[in-house]
Amino acid sequence: MDCYAQLDLLPVDQAISLMRNAMSPVTATEKVCLANALDRILSEPIYSALNVPCHNNSAMDGYALRHHDINAEMTLKVIGQSLAGHPFKGTVSQGECVRIMTGAVIPEGADSVIMQENVSVNNNSIHINQTATLGENIRRAGEDIAIGSLVFEQGKRISPVDIGLLASLGIAEIGVFKRVKVAVLSTGDELKPLSEKLQAGDIYDSNRPTLIALLSRLAVDVIDIGCIADNPEKIAAAFTAAIAQADVVISSGGVSVGDADYTKDVLQTLGKINFWKVAMKPGKPFAFGVLNKTHSKSENTDAPKGWFFGLPGNPVSAVVTYHQLVVPALRYLAGEKFEVSPTFSVSTLTNLKKQRGRADYQRGHLSMHNGENQVVTTGNQSSGILSSVAQANCYILLEQERESVAAGEKVNVALFDRFLL
Repeated sequence: MDCYAQLDLLPVDQAISLMRNAMSPVTATEKVCLANALDRILSEPIYSALNVPCHNNSAMDGYALRHHDINAEMTLKVIGQSLAGHPFKGTVSQGECVRIMTGAVIPEGADSVIMQENVSVNNNSIHINQTATLGENIRRAGEDIAIGSLVFEQGKRISPVDIGLLASLGIAEIGVFKRVKVAVLSTGDELKPLSEKLQAGDIYDSNRPTLIALLSRLAVDVIDIGCIADNPEKIAAAFTAAIAQADVVISSGGVSVGDADYTKDVLQTLGKINFWKVAMKPGKPFAFGVLNKTHSKSENTDAPKGWFFGLPGNPVSAVVTYHQLVVPALRYLAGEKFEVSPTFSVSTLTNLKKQRGRADYQRGHLSMHNGENQVVTTGNQSSGILSSVAQANCYILLEQERESVAAGEKVNVALFDRFLL
């Protein structure tokens, strides 16, 4: 099918752009202690109030000395030692040296450190066996981070290593944006909780547990609304309760064109659909819109509103649309500054079926063979085969206008990131 025959389908990049242009990032902030800062988004830049390292220190175990005294004829007197946390308090003069350990402060008067392997020790003196350059084996104060320098920009998501870096600066508390509140629900008469025994035609509700688990990687506050029957009144009541508590509502199911797919119709009465149907596979029936926090349909732009993401009901479609469309929107809404994940070209070892008209996010497994990166499909790519995602570590990205691909051809691949793995 030609892509121009599906003019009602919105290309993925345009869908992301429209969502971003419609939303405004959060502005409310709070202070959190460093122990609770993981994955929070900085609401203000951080500048260093000190040098890291704080002082010139040794990069090796050896002897601190004056470079002028380094020659094969010189024997130096050891006048003391400098240990990490216990610096030598005197001054190194001509013909003298100080035993020094890695990380210890360089004594006054010394300008180089010679490795212990390059000297011979005789009681309280050393003989130099190999010369060293001026300043060798010295880590300078501020060479990692200089006092007054920018450490992190506003919008930075704090990683575990970032916490260690902030701790090295003596920072115990940081300013962050308040968490986005996300309500999650699923719809469908056939869906049953894990506590119930399945009857004919029933399936377990897997989308909602999956989404709740995925959202935990974003450090948002999650509100579980539950599984709602295919009933317009019940769906409307669930949406109303959800948006009253949350900034965002994510539902799965009910946004297709079936007789019992009421979610899209209910949304029209409680808010506005900005767009519906995206040119991607899996996940064409994806809806994005606004939910009013009041019963009024007022056009007042200052009236309280929240955002709605309607995911398809098929498990793979729900996961892929969440990851590709909802995650960038939520990160932007949370105030995070981020870049699009990189892609790279590799050879496929398997044939890949594809029709023109939609960008295809096939699930693949990337590995190295004979020094070359290669990718294979994880098998059945049906939108109901969740194992195709569980067994994958990447997307095989087939462009909207591309058709089937033969084994050996190059394809673009994007590794799964921390928001999906």
